[in-house]
Amino acid sequence: MSTAAHASASPGGTAGSVSSEDPASPGGSGGPESTAYRGSLVTPSRIIADGAVVLADRRIAWVGPACEAGSAGLDDVVGSAVRAPEGGYVLPGLVDVHCHGGGGESFPDAGTAERAMTAVREHRRHGTTSLVASCVTAAPDVLRARARVLAGLCDAGELAGIHFEGPFISAERCGAQDPARIIDPDAGLTRELLALGRGHVTTMTIAPEKPGVTGDGGLIAALVAGGALPSLGHTDSGAGPVRAALADAGARLSARAGAGLPVRCDRPTATHLFNGMRPMHHRAPGPVPEFLAAAANGRCIVEMIGDGVHLDPDVVLDVFEILGREGIVLVTDAMAAAGMPDGDYVLGSRDVTVAGGVARLADGGAIAGGTAHLIDVVRTTWKGGVSLIDAVYAASVQGARVLGDDSVGALEPGRRGDLVLTDAELHPVAVVRRGEVVARPAS
Repeated sequence: MSTAAHASASPGGTAGSVSSEDPASPGGSGGPESTAYRGSLVTPSRIIADGAVVLADRRIAWVGPACEAGSAGLDDVVGSAVRAPEGGYVLPGLVDVHCHGGGGESFPDAGTAERAMTAVREHRRHGTTSLVASCVTAAPDVLRARARVLAGLCDAGELAGIHFEGPFISAERCGAQDPARIIDPDAGLTRELLALGRGHVTTMTIAPEKPGVTGDGGLIAALVAGGALPSLGHTDSGAGPVRAALADAGARLSARAGAGLPVRCDRPTATHLFNGMRPMHHRAPGPVPEFLAAAANGRCIVEMIGDGVHLDPDVVLDVFEILGREGIVLVTDAMAAAGMPDGDYVLGSRDVTVAGGVARLADGGAIAGGTAHLIDVVRTTWKGGVSLIDAVYAASVQGARVLGDDSVGALEPGRRGDLVLTDAELHPVAVVRRGEVVARPAS
């Protein structure tokens, strides 16, 4: 039996084919609980022009060319497969590790689980089947309250994690965040937020130049010990503090893994490369070259908001060519206006106006998050010259790597039954999560 899965492309283990003797196999006729989806499959290593994905018991049981289904005993189930539109694709469910909201609701402002779920559903119905909820700089009591609400949704399997973007960031590079709420690193508050997050805090964005970031009593140490990844960003730093923070984080992650303790990922991340940080200049390099060098050497994963607004597509293409896909995770940085019309919104304590699909602070005009879904980011990146395989990889496998979750992120046997059917232009027509159709977006 042939599959499209290759261990070298998996973030967390070997993915192979399922034999007919395997309990997870759908068996000769596919079994009563089996379903199949057919189209051009985008796998971590190739596109299968006419491929099929067979799901059984909410997981992927078989992946391969449709013409090989018979030799796997799957003729019946693949013969009745749900097909993507002409020229369409079957993608893995996408994984967004930096998202502030959508559908009119904002995670930083969601005082209830139902309000937060409005944003989750908005992105889910556009193909993001694993979503990290991002907060923004706020008063400690607000952050505590959000941690409680969002941790409950993580416990329920609705969210994949929590990201605190602040409050330990640079006032000079705060972007759309409230400078009045920015504070110096506080390891005690960090440990409290991690405890309230009940193991679901994925990342925290910190400015490396702030006091108390590195060292045994520092913020990085508290994050790594609590199972979260340091993410460096919203920074006005020079090269030195960035290099020191990356080294500190890398050493602590390696030491923890070497001691047999769980780590979410083997490297820290950089929060939305280029955005919210000092620009690169050849006589004042700032943080960007440090992040690029670290990612090129496997010591960092850089986020990029490839929506065509935050970054020019040519810059996104350049970074893919410099780093390769292993150093990049595509994110949305979406706020409440994702999927919504132009108008007035909020992001934490800041008023935001959206015009022409671009969100900006009502006071000052700074870009205030994105309005795209992750499938839109993939499309823009692909149309900008990055191969579809690599664009999808950076929005699925790489997000799963940051989460430390090898059960999602790729069309590989054994992974969760998450996938997206699209038309030829990557507009989603059906979204499957945990083996069930959860959305059929309007065309």
